[in-house]
Amino acid sequence: MSTAAEATMASTALPSLGQTALSLIVVLGLIFALAWLLKRVQGVRLGGPANLRIHAGLQVGPKEKVLMIEAGGQHLLIGVSAGGVNTLHVFAEPPVAAVPETATDAPPIATAFRDVLKRSLGQKS
Repeated sequence: MSTAAEATMASTALPSLGQTALSLIVVLGLIFALAWLLKRVQGVRLGGPANLRIHAGLQVGPKEKVLMIEAGGQHLLIGVSAGGVNTLHVFAEPPVAAVPETATDAPPIATAFRDVLKRSLGQKS
């Protein structure tokens, strides 16, 4: 083969390789963009039941948990296990969560941590 033919083949192969690399980058970019979009809208449920919500949950075993749910205006305590789902209690009225009303109701370790954090940030307690 002559050097002119080799130069022609090399010059036509380079743009083809560039186009292939650019196409690969575009496809990978689309995959990452779609993954990011799905992660952002993961909490949004399209067409899901609007009157079904999980208020709280507690893991009580490797495959067992207790959930406080609201379904159709009723508050239920249910047990979920590998064997199925069981209703543990149906509340006559919505339960009220015990939440500390002021910072003084917080546990002592939380209050001590808050004070140390304020001192380290230069704020007065």
